Amino acid sequence: MEINCETIEHLAELSNFSVSDAENKSLQKDLNEILKYISQLNEVDVSDVEPTYQVFEMENVWRKDEILEQEANREELLALTKEQKDNQIKVPKVL
Repeated sequence: MEINCETIEHLAELSNFSVSDAENKSLQKDLNEILKYISQLNEVDVSDVEPTYQVFEMENVWRKDEILEQEANREELLALTKEQKDNQIKVPKVL
């Protein structure tokens, strides 16, 4: 795949970037070099290599859900707040 001027302009438009002519030429050169380097992977014989889906042996750690009693009650926690209204903590509006 060859990266050309139109490809760079299309990518810039999709990314909502503006690209000067000099930047376009530089990006063409850089991206073509990157693609040439990555294309070397196509030359590697991997026919005898099994796919690796996960590098580490991992498994889920399951535990029973438990509701633990809290040391503080609602009134004590509300007493620590600056403002409260209707048994709830009042915070500044964030928009």
